[in-house]
Amino acid sequence: MFRSVHDSEVIGMSSAHSPARPPHFVRTEGARLLDGYGEPIRFTGVCVGGWLNMENFITGYAANETLMREKVAAVIGADRAARFFERLLTAFYGEADATFLGSLGMTLIRIPVNYHHFESDDRPLEILPTAFEHLDRAIEASGRHGVYSLIDLHALPGSQNHHWHSDNDTHQAQLWRHPHFQDRVVNIWKAIAEHYKGNTWVAGYNLMNEPADETRRVVGPLYRRLFDAVREIDPDHTVFLDGNTYSTEFDMFDPADPWPNTVYSVHDYVASGLGRGGDYPGETDGVYIDRDYARRKFLQRSAYARASGTPIMVGEFAPIYTGDEHVDAMRRRILADQLDLYREFDVSWTSWMYKDLGRQGLVSVAPESPYRQRFDAFVAKKNRLAADQWGSDRLGGEGVREVSEAVQALVAREFPNWNPYPWGRFDTVSTVLNNLLFAQPLAEEYAELFRGLSDDELDALADSFAFEQCVVRESLRDQLVAGGDRAPSSAARA
Repeated sequence: MFRSVHDSEVIGMSSAHSPARPPHFVRTEGARLLDGYGEPIRFTGVCVGGWLNMENFITGYAANETLMREKVAAVIGADRAARFFERLLTAFYGEADATFLGSLGMTLIRIPVNYHHFESDDRPLEILPTAFEHLDRAIEASGRHGVYSLIDLHALPGSQNHHWHSDNDTHQAQLWRHPHFQDRVVNIWKAIAEHYKGNTWVAGYNLMNEPADETRRVVGPLYRRLFDAVREIDPDHTVFLDGNTYSTEFDMFDPADPWPNTVYSVHDYVASGLGRGGDYPGETDGVYIDRDYARRKFLQRSAYARASGTPIMVGEFAPIYTGDEHVDAMRRRILADQLDLYREFDVSWTSWMYKDLGRQGLVSVAPESPYRQRFDAFVAKKNRLAADQWGSDRLGGEGVREVSEAVQALVAREFPNWNPYPWGRFDTVSTVLNNLLFAQPLAEEYAELFRGLSDDELDALADSFAFEQCVVRESLRDQLVAGGDRAPSSAARA
């Protein structure tokens, strides 16, 4: 299933000649997207998750990114921690990664970014001088291989949703309650628009990943404010808008009056493809899920785009893999059914995700790498405690089942009508218990594994994320290539 990059020709598989920037901006034309040459295109690619917005299951830590960085800095010192993370970010996505993706015929990467790269909490509304260094590097490297970039603000000040991927250290989305946080988001998007307003390798701006406004009163006006702020500076780039409730609801928009040059992006996960999912076809959480069910959910989620006559974009999708071949064969069937569906409806897509420790990524850090050798046992403990919501096979985990099941049963018994937003009682209880309570001491354990390491050892850990030290999930590569429209290079097919 996995193949070392050293066994392939991907390192040097693309042309040494760098294409010039396209003469035009990506834009919409009715229900179609046009590329930088004015030609219709169905974008296909990957999300480079866990990079400029780190996520616990992707790089192996516990809890949220800000807490993890603070704990590591407390162990090895702020300067050495900053040096380590900078080297890790440099290694995680570079020329070899862009070469590989371009060789597969991919045309788009979606780049999730944490607001901390643009400003610091102790100096809000001041754009950092280093804000665009890694983004610039990735956009230019990808463009050299014919791959456009979509900038995705994935973690916003105050957190726009309830979970770890918005760098949320609680289970509350405070962005919607505090105008101060909203002002900061506007300021960040003004800076992004100013910086990239002439860059045609940028496919567009994804203003907010997976918003979750329980009131449903703030998200629409905030989107309007962000859209107008960007358009005042940059009238050319396409804007991508995720729906409310984790990019599944678009009722704050009028289908008779879609915004110009705008794509309404859905996220389309199939429940049986998630960590605790059941058989496919089969039952997950009491619901029978098969190809027809997946189709109905996609049609429901994409209803606004289809009704408004705008391009359909699936910004995130794809199953999680377990290492159990019987289960993973069903996961590949889910992906095949989704890719067939997207081709039928001319859907552009970016798969979640590109690189991780072997859970879901197209490529993953090799087991023999220094990072995996040092942290695999810690990751196993995290999985046993189900401390990562996305990276655990079962919420509740075998190691704490006697605790988690008792708490779930108690809450269900005492509060039978409690159905909190966004995903109900079970999700909320497991988030607070496993992903917040258990994750916090685990964050300290993760940081302790850095204690006593030399600079050379820290460098080796960071460099483990370089493409040359990764392995390719061949089955996923082959499915994504088959689901795209651009032929891969001969070396990529080798």
